[in-house]
Amino acid sequence: MSRIDSLKEAKRGIGVTCPCGKSARITVGLDDARVLEIGCGDGRLTFRYAPAARSVLAIDPRAEAIAKATDMLPVESAERVRFEIGSALKLDQPPASFDVALLSHSL
Repeated sequence: MSRIDSLKEAKRGIGVTCPCGKSARITVGLDDARVLEIGCGDGRLTFRYAPAARSVLAIDPRAEAIAKATDMLPVESAERVRFEIGSALKLDQPPASFDVALLSHSL
């Protein structure tokens, strides 16, 4: 994929449908980005954008959601995606460790 095609794809974004039935688009460029996803739940959104990201730390305070997300993690994403029980208020990593932070149904 050329750089121009990559930029066009980033502008289109990644379409997602929320559990409430509403749809949304992630329109930031995630190619090679270090992503922090806050409130990842079972990873439904994570699995949509992870192939484009350099690395993903996806956190959620609910252990059962993290267990489900970890179980569903595709083998090809295992090296760059990490699911952890956690809170955005208590991160071990400095904010500069990430290029993008995503929140979905977390506020």
